[in-house]
Amino acid sequence: MPDSTNQRLPRQVADAYVDDLIDLDPVSGTMLGVPESSRTLPDFSPDGQRAVAELGRATLAALDEAERQPGADSDAERRCARLLRERLTAELAVHDADEGLRAVSNIHSPVHLTRECFTLMPTAGEDDWADIAARLRAVPAALDGYRQSLAAGLGKGLLGGPRPTGTFVGQLTEWAGDGRGWFGELTAAGPESLRGELDAAAGEATAAVGALRDWMRDVYAPAVANAPDVVGRERYARWSRFFNGADLDLDEAYAYGWSEYHRLLGEMRTEAAKILPGAATPWEALAHLDEHGTHIEGEDAVRDWLQGIMDKAVEALDGTHFELAEPVRRVESRIAPPGGAAAPYYTPPSEDFSRPGRTWLPTMGKTRFPVYDLVSTWYHEGVPGHHLQLAQWVYVKDRLSRYQSTIGWVSSNCEGWALYAERLMDELGFLTDAEQRLGYLDAQMMRAARVIVDIGMHLRLPIPDHSPFHPGEQWTPALAQEFFGMHSGRPAEFVESELTRYLSMPGQAIGYKIGERAWLRGRDAARKAHGADFDAKAWHMAALSQGSLGLDDLEAELSAL
Repeated sequence: MPDSTNQRLPRQVADAYVDDLIDLDPVSGTMLGVPESSRTLPDFSPDGQRAVAELGRATLAALDEAERQPGADSDAERRCARLLRERLTAELAVHDADEGLRAVSNIHSPVHLTRECFTLMPTAGEDDWADIAARLRAVPAALDGYRQSLAAGLGKGLLGGPRPTGTFVGQLTEWAGDGRGWFGELTAAGPESLRGELDAAAGEATAAVGALRDWMRDVYAPAVANAPDVVGRERYARWSRFFNGADLDLDEAYAYGWSEYHRLLGEMRTEAAKILPGAATPWEALAHLDEHGTHIEGEDAVRDWLQGIMDKAVEALDGTHFELAEPVRRVESRIAPPGGAAAPYYTPPSEDFSRPGRTWLPTMGKTRFPVYDLVSTWYHEGVPGHHLQLAQWVYVKDRLSRYQSTIGWVSSNCEGWALYAERLMDELGFLTDAEQRLGYLDAQMMRAARVIVDIGMHLRLPIPDHSPFHPGEQWTPALAQEFFGMHSGRPAEFVESELTRYLSMPGQAIGYKIGERAWLRGRDAARKAHGADFDAKAWHMAALSQGSLGLDDLEAELSAL
């Protein structure tokens, strides 16, 4: 009899890859809500990284065969095959360059993923807490594997950036704490029947964090002290492909960032004049709003207020601009655990929707929250932004593939949609006053500034002559932080956290604006093709039901809807 594995179509190959990857990466399993993943952690050592790469190579070989099968040329199979090939090829390029041996970040590292996965685990009963205790006991080995990878990187002269390293050491110090640490705080809510087991497991995990902190501080940080924080054009292009799903013309993207900067600055000045007539800059008006604008007092109050923004958006948009299935209508607002980066974020629902999609607000110790920078941000993180896209992918996973609807996501597709969602809410009139609209434009300006400084400093490009800021000089991280701070209403600690993020995740920050441009171009092309018959609601739902796509494919697929 013929081997049935040689007769699989691309979507079957992709879903088999998800199953195999979850075995190697139980954090991804937890993100998907797979119960069998809840007691272990990935092997972050060089051997563990090689195992993931070998799975990717074997899957590409299986995909070659699958694409030769009858039926592989259907639209559904074709989209899945293109995504799987592009993603695995980009991931292998990163692996083969040994980027995993210098993965130090203030927002995205094996330690950050480990900590985040605990926040997604169920805590309803004793069995859930027993799983948490078992996973806590796996933390020391996971963190030691990560240390092995960084040590291997030192041996090869592959060094993480000194600035992300210093920030990461500070985060580890906060997570270890003076007493029971972050893991001890996590388990404090557990049942008394498991108190001894939870306390012991949390103690082991906390000790492992402290040991990693000591090694990072005493061994790693001195070894990378003189390394450059910027990565250069070759490494940047590799990471840009990984985050954007396309080989971008980086010089054109840099010029586009500047064109958006100048466009947005004009709009911001108009709105700022409504708030503080005579303001020298829009950010002077935003500083005025920090003190005198509408604000929310208290963590509980701001969490509930953000929940209300999303609930109202669901009610207003469902049936008018979107058609939302009942599971997709549910989204939760949460306060982020302390000790992470300053930016808000979103976590998608589990595959069965038993864990809903959630937005997370880092409070950074604050209890007073101006609303001007939160309204459009929650349209971005929640509804109609990340939540509607990623929850819809989960809802239609049976029509796609499990891979397309979950782990095959492309950063710039998702961030581009979320930025498009902010613009859509402005187009639909939801930003009802000058405060909210100036906050939205400030958020848009931040994304334009990301394109400018991320490409500019990593590629060491000159600042153009038309810039009001240091024209003709070459970008450096110090100039990038100064420029970003001058063109953002965010506090200094946010700006510093953002620049550290860009230094440790080159190519990711540009995907918001570059991705939004692809979404806008795709919509414009579809509207032109349909003319008066263009149905925005139908287009939105068709677009959100395609699953993940890289930028190489996104604009063309959107245009054809």
